[in-house]
Amino acid sequence: MVLWAPDWPIVSAELPSSAPGAVLHKGHVLACSQAARAEGVRRGMRRRDAQSRCPDLVLCDHNPDADARAFESVLTAIEELSPGVAPLRPGLCAIRVPSRFYGGEAEAAAVIAERLVALGVWDVRTGIADGLFAAEQAARRALAQDSLVVAAGSSAQFLRDLPIDALDDAPLVGLLRRMGLLTLGDFAALPPADVHTRFGTHGGLLHRLARGQDPQPISRRQVPPEFEATLLLEPPLELVEPIAFSLRTTAEAFVADLAAYGLVCTTVLVEVDADGSLATSRRWMHPRWFGATDLIDRVRWQLQVDGAIRAPVDAVRLIPEVTEPLGDHADSLFGGGPDDRVERGVARVQSIVGHESVVSASVQGGRGPRERTLLVPWGERVVSRRPPGLPWPGSLPPPAPATVFAEPQQAMVVGAEGQPVRLTDRGAVTSEPARFQTTPGQWKPIASWAGPWPVDEQWWDEASAHRVARFQVVGVDGSAWLMLVDDAHWWTEARYD
Repeated sequence: MVLWAPDWPIVSAELPSSAPGAVLHKGHVLACSQAARAEGVRRGMRRRDAQSRCPDLVLCDHNPDADARAFESVLTAIEELSPGVAPLRPGLCAIRVPSRFYGGEAEAAAVIAERLVALGVWDVRTGIADGLFAAEQAARRALAQDSLVVAAGSSAQFLRDLPIDALDDAPLVGLLRRMGLLTLGDFAALPPADVHTRFGTHGGLLHRLARGQDPQPISRRQVPPEFEATLLLEPPLELVEPIAFSLRTTAEAFVADLAAYGLVCTTVLVEVDADGSLATSRRWMHPRWFGATDLIDRVRWQLQVDGAIRAPVDAVRLIPEVTEPLGDHADSLFGGGPDDRVERGVARVQSIVGHESVVSASVQGGRGPRERTLLVPWGERVVSRRPPGLPWPGSLPPPAPATVFAEPQQAMVVGAEGQPVRLTDRGAVTSEPARFQTTPGQWKPIASWAGPWPVDEQWWDEASAHRVARFQVVGVDGSAWLMLVDDAHWWTEARYD
């Protein structure tokens, strides 16, 4: 039995049923409502063409995650009536027909359809056949809230007159049309050996489907266990430390439940209720995986934020958002990962000075050394906004400077006759750099220099366009500096040690 909810992206997007609506994917219509189809909107149309057919069309972007989340409630409702549902994609699922329990195939389909209508899925169609492919085609030809039953052994006869478009393979369908094969029966009449020779293994599979020989078994989903852990505080508590102390048993059980299934949590959502309502919610990411102590620390830091809690706390929830196999995070044969004593020591410092006050440094994409520096609070996963692997025109060659100043410091560079060194519009220096100073009054002769590395920032916006260039300068005393010139103004960005 296959159950099909047409236009599921429209349903999950919660677009008004009375108004014409469409869901877009990469600028094309992925699904549209019945009202939109009445105005001439069709799947596959470009956005502009769809709006020209229906100016009042309500549009939204496709969200596959929202489709899957919305369909989860449908799967749960079906499992309450017949276990072993197999989700094919959001809006389409299959189960083995529970005909004996409900008194027949059509009766079972009616019971399930009634349950889904009560859930708010108004248009659900059911197809029943010997194989999965034939059952799906029957569901697509059933009426709303009705079923179409293909008699046992009649799948090939049912599929014979269906158009060749029923095969979900656009290139093959186009080729078969050019060969004059317009129905599944025409395709099924070809010798299997010739089909395999011409179209390969995948073509042979589609040929067997067209003949009603469906080798695809139903893969029933395994309902994931519920790992969410909740601490109920009765009476509610106001102080952070008693809350953190009370959470220890819950956090240990949370980690143990995951470990029993060979899992660890790498991203957790912490929700805190105060005075009967949600007071604060934050998503935490760990560079490795969360232990019980790590979870307690995150809750403590979340509660210590100024103004986060204004009433006694009555509940704390730990919701695992990302879980991974424990084997992917196991230590190697000779150990691995940071020392636990170091982690606990740093966490202790964080509890004293604040979560945001202890940071770790990493490298992200960028042209200058300050742009490439990424500071994240200790214990959080590094999420780079600028990927370091991408090409960055104007970036410096290695090695990177060892000391990067928080703010550029004023400097001066002059030529042999004391004239200021500038940068021309073509990116060349007006004169050979001879002396420089990083401290006022302390001039140093230049032993060698390299550059410039020009950077045109926001060149597409005339009002915000800005051009700078970087130089590597080495003094006769052996000191090496990274300097930045902006028009005639020189700055020291970093030092090579």
